[in-house]
Amino acid sequence: MLPPFAIQSEETRAMARHCTVGIEPRISAERLILLDTQSVFSPSVLSEIMRPDGSSTVSVLSGESLSAELAHEIMNIQLGVLLASICHILLVVSEGVHDNSMWHMMLTVDLLKHGIPDPSCITPLHSQSSTLGLHKEGKDKVHEVEEYIGTPVFVHTKLQDQDLSPPNIVQTKKALLQYFSSSSFMRRKCANKPTDRPAMTQINAKDTELLDLLMIPYKNKDDSPEAQCESYVSSLWKLRDQVLSMNCPSFTRNVSERDWLKSSAKIWELVKSSPIIAEYSRTLLSSGMFRR
Repeated sequence: MLPPFAIQSEETRAMARHCTVGIEPRISAERLILLDTQSVFSPSVLSEIMRPDGSSTVSVLSGESLSAELAHEIMNIQLGVLLASICHILLVVSEGVHDNSMWHMMLTVDLLKHGIPDPSCITPLHSQSSTLGLHKEGKDKVHEVEEYIGTPVFVHTKLQDQDLSPPNIVQTKKALLQYFSSSSFMRRKCANKPTDRPAMTQINAKDTELLDLLMIPYKNKDDSPEAQCESYVSSLWKLRDQVLSMNCPSFTRNVSERDWLKSSAKIWELVKSSPIIAEYSRTLLSSGMFRR
């Protein structure tokens, strides 16, 4: 087995560098596939892909030349769409209680993911008979199940004691619920109870459980049992237990690890050539938010 994922060293932190490049996989003893991704919105990633003239060294949209800032934005979205397509659970991690940049990114991923199938739908196109009829049938199946999307777990880290008071936790959960009220994450949660979908002006404590949110305190050197709020270590155990006990939507069919890996590579190609993401990039460019 490969060693655990790397954590930030003092040198890496001092140099303001990111640890992970691209996506690194691990498989646990229980055959859980874990993926660690490079930092989203990371200045060090942006610095690495930027040429002196401000253009990007990485081609993210079928050879189109983009500024490094726009290429960085599209790379993050493509990464999010890929993970939402091939994973059952996504840990969406933010620092602090007021950083909602990852919330915005997940809404964008939800908006742009359409047309990307899950890994079990790619395999039949290559493993079934090569006759035209079966090939066409495989294509039809992809379109039937293209709306699969992984389940996000929103994790806010490095929180102070005041952020972890019960009223503030409830307020954060209500804000999260309202932010994603029109997303497919909420539609899926409420699919079996259409009449129970919460009105955004009347959110109660029960409604806040529709989306998964965990709050992790700042790691103190003196993480004592006398602390008023839940400790850093116990919060991590709670996160682990919640993730392992989640009942998430399954892929259309069971898929082996080998087929999942092969299909994930093909889905990455679909993501990079997505006309929806390309159109979104052109919209951002024409908006004046990014330089040409």
